[in-house]
Amino acid sequence: MDDLLKFIHARYEADNHAYAEVAHRFGGEAILDSHLPMLDLIDMLARDREAMDPTDPRFVGLTYTLRMLAQSYAEHPDYREEWRP
Repeated sequence: MDDLLKFIHARYEADNHAYAEVAHRFGGEAILDSHLPMLDLIDMLARDREAMDPTDPRFVGLTYTLRMLAQSYAEHPDYREEWRP
């Protein structure tokens, strides 16, 4: 699971850099404004999962949620099939 969390954090960073590049070239309206808050929320979930005690009743559900969200990057060369829910 640690590798999945690192993968999610790396995708978050890459997506933010890509957003900044597109916004710089084409203006802030070129990408939906809702994209950045969504990235922030996914990264926040990953950070919460890292800090959560495995005995917390939310732990299993949060793990499943992160696996589901990571599927949006299934075409990325670093994505692993073992991460599928």
